[in-house]
Amino acid sequence: MVASRPVNQAIYDALLVLQHRGQDAAGIATIGDDGLRVRKSNGLVRDVFHQRHMLKLTGNVGMGHVRYPTAGGPQSAEAQPFYVNSPYGICLAHNGNLTNYDELAGLLTREDRRHLNTGSDSEVLLNVFAHELQVSTAGRVTPEQNVDTVAAVHRRCRGGYAVVALVIGHGIVAFRDPHGIRPLVLGRRETDGRQEYMVASESVALDVLGFERLRDVQPGEAVFIEEGGVLHSREYDGDTPHTPCIFEFVYFARPDSIIDDLSVYKTRLRMGEQLAGQIVREWPDHDIDVVIPIPDTSRTAAVQVAHHLGTKYREGFIKNRYVGRTFIMPGQAERAKSVRRKLNAIDLEFRRKNVLLVDDSIVRGTTSRQIIQMAREAGARKVYFASAAPPVRYPNVYGIDMPAASELIANGREVDEICRLIGADRLIYQDLHGLIRSVRHDNSDIREFDTSCFSGEYVTGDVTPEYLRALEQRRSDKAKSRAAALFGGVEVVDDGESRGGGDTTTAVGM
Repeated sequence: MVASRPVNQAIYDALLVLQHRGQDAAGIATIGDDGLRVRKSNGLVRDVFHQRHMLKLTGNVGMGHVRYPTAGGPQSAEAQPFYVNSPYGICLAHNGNLTNYDELAGLLTREDRRHLNTGSDSEVLLNVFAHELQVSTAGRVTPEQNVDTVAAVHRRCRGGYAVVALVIGHGIVAFRDPHGIRPLVLGRRETDGRQEYMVASESVALDVLGFERLRDVQPGEAVFIEEGGVLHSREYDGDTPHTPCIFEFVYFARPDSIIDDLSVYKTRLRMGEQLAGQIVREWPDHDIDVVIPIPDTSRTAAVQVAHHLGTKYREGFIKNRYVGRTFIMPGQAERAKSVRRKLNAIDLEFRRKNVLLVDDSIVRGTTSRQIIQMAREAGARKVYFASAAPPVRYPNVYGIDMPAASELIANGREVDEICRLIGADRLIYQDLHGLIRSVRHDNSDIREFDTSCFSGEYVTGDVTPEYLRALEQRRSDKAKSRAAALFGGVEVVDDGESRGGGDTTTAVGM
């Protein structure tokens, strides 16, 4: 964010509405007259930032990040933003995953002579950006040099990524990968006659701060916002097709967000319509008494399912708002333990009824199995289950935490077998064509989506079976448990005391 007044509170408020995207760690970096200030640590936004931290995060230019782990454990020292002091001092935060991480990490250390402190691909991205900026500049950075640097990053990096980088003394650079897999939106507002700009993963962050949503950052586009509030951009000159991640619309994004000119809310309404149509085609003589959503992301679709089936819609589960989203909780044990803490059934809505439970998707199946058991304990006669998304059969390698095929309940299994494993009386999945029709309904410019977790087709063209095997070894729940045990004593602390260099203190107590 580049503003005409201090941005610390605004970034904090934006991170609160983006908390659903990550609950493992949070960080804010600002730049003002007294230099760079950074605060980052493990935990929720409300727990990481206290008044003493906010008072020290001074300046009119800044950035923030919330993280959930795709690798490492919940105590890993990978809270963002990351920082390097050469050239100029750069802070960077990243959403996504680099598929050529190993290759880049080797080149950075051997040829670019850069040191990596973590196993995070965000740190690799930062060092690639810093190296290319250093190669292209001498003295003060020009807007043209910043956008040229982004083009060089695209030439070296593969995978899905949305990036925000703060170049100290110059401004903010933002860009997406050439496929536009991960989302990034640009907003503007006017304060006291001056233009202020902001980029964020979802438009809801702009809404809460009173920014007008200008547009999405285009795939491969480089955006540079000078500290004085002047906006520069350059379109990507390649011919890579725009293939945004379809799972953002299924689950990850908030329903009140707009991504690539597509309303997440309208998408989920249409997912319900498509799902109802599929139920009627596959099961015209159904005996469903009531449709009940599994809160929260499936509510919008479930309302439409009930409407089109002509059955009752009821809220049968009450959610504890103070337990995080189970899908992005680190570790299978923590996910499983949290389900009954998070949901409680209302017996009245289940007793002696044939119930259709609607969820946005089924990933590992653990949550689905427990919820079906809760419905039976509440007195349901029969429990049917419907997924508004197709079977998740393949790993997602572009930044959503489904990397291990062996942990996906639909991997290598037919629907009847999945139904038995989760304990349902009947299981209905949305088909992939129906999901695609639901998402792209209003935007004919986007012809394709990254549907890799459903189809096994990876849009970057570089994902091999060997890569997937290596990824599973590194990012399965077992691997995360080992990492958590190894780094259980690591804590990231920065009270905003650092100036200029913005160094983060890492205390290791093994």
